[in-house]
Amino acid sequence: MVFLPKTRDSMTDGLVIIPTYNEIENVEAIVRAVFGLPKPYDVLIVDDASPDGTAGKVREMQAEFPGRLHLEERQGKAGLGTAYIHGFKWALKRDYAYIFEMDADFSHRPGDLPRLHRACLDGADMAIGSRYKKGVNVVNWPLHRVLLSYGASFYVKLITGMKVDDPTAGFICYHRRVLEAIDLDQVRFVGYAFQIEMKFRAYLRKFQIQEVSIVFTDRERGQSKMSKTIVWEAVFGVISMKVRSLFRKNGL
Repeated sequence: MVFLPKTRDSMTDGLVIIPTYNEIENVEAIVRAVFGLPKPYDVLIVDDASPDGTAGKVREMQAEFPGRLHLEERQGKAGLGTAYIHGFKWALKRDYAYIFEMDADFSHRPGDLPRLHRACLDGADMAIGSRYKKGVNVVNWPLHRVLLSYGASFYVKLITGMKVDDPTAGFICYHRRVLEAIDLDQVRFVGYAFQIEMKFRAYLRKFQIQEVSIVFTDRERGQSKMSKTIVWEAVFGVISMKVRSLFRKNGL
């Protein structure tokens, strides 16, 4: 495989993909927090035409972080899963060895990025920032949402057989070989079910999945993108995904 050269002064093997939609209140702070880490990472913002000017703020910051801060603008709100797929394809055209998923709202702490990275450097193919690896490590969620999330995790483990305590987690480090092995054009889901599907596809291909315990803090600024549609997609999507895997020779 021929990789494209990086066009920046400081070389890094990691790319942090952050999807955004109306994150003007968070985007500058999250970018600066990632770039403030001792370990250097590049950042790719995938913005879905945010009407609040999120992409414009990123363009302003690109002059300050040339070659390290990247922006992909899409034409409309098309869902979290498709934003990550867009970012994965962008990353695989370049020579990044490790590709990260992270939210823009600080529910995922930038300081935990090196811990996920270290897990992959030490042998994991996929490292998951887990809210439930050691109890329930969630801050500022109402009880009903904790129960919904924790119950969903138990349900997914039961249906799929994956030994993953937090299958809906969205804070992840992939070794590029995982994304290269998955047919990204065949990934079906866009919300919580997208996160489950990516883990299930990696599990079926027998990649080593490791969970790293983190503390998850609910967003303090901006609006949550959670909806009933996303929840129902996860509930029914898990069953359909499992059934399809049983009738296909190579799984999904």
